[in-house]
Amino acid sequence: MKDYLISMFIDNELDLDEKMMFVETVHGDRRFKDETVSLIGQEKLLRADMATRVPAAVQIGAAKTFTLHGFRPLAAFSAVLALATALFFLYPRPAKHLAPIAARHSMPYRFVVYLPHAHRTQITGSFTGWRPLPMREIAQTGYWVLTLNLSAGEYRYSYLVDSAKHIADPTIATREKDDFGGENSIIEVKNAT
Repeated sequence: MKDYLISMFIDNELDLDEKMMFVETVHGDRRFKDETVSLIGQEKLLRADMATRVPAAVQIGAAKTFTLHGFRPLAAFSAVLALATALFFLYPRPAKHLAPIAARHSMPYRFVVYLPHAHRTQITGSFTGWRPLPMREIAQTGYWVLTLNLSAGEYRYSYLVDSAKHIADPTIATREKDDFGGENSIIEVKNAT
């Protein structure tokens, strides 16, 4: 089954042959159809209005601080996190134009951010040596994507919008303050088993 087609369908990245394969798969496989419909529903929630108020940082235990940036209503926030997880982990596609950052035991990790008013979006983080890498906008939808090969480990990163403003990933709750008054998102990549 071609699960990656769901992500490419939502992102409007299919050529005509892939569209035919997608329609045939949806028509012939009920589980694939149900999964597709579910992810499209989550995509609708992702495009909903974002909340204008950000809750204060929440202290969890003694070691980690999370800042939660949510959508209105709270159910939309959960749906965004579920969709982001699905896009990042279930449907990764390697970036053809980038050499692998970590050559051995690495796996594709797909970064997706919705910035409809951005003219240019880059990602910068510990996995790039804090050098900005360009992201690609998907068919003028406001979604920007980049797939990188990452080895297992913990990484910090942020998005650079229009070469001027650093923002943390709104779909990742784990954050830390950086040395410049902003925030970095923190992800942990685990080995595929």
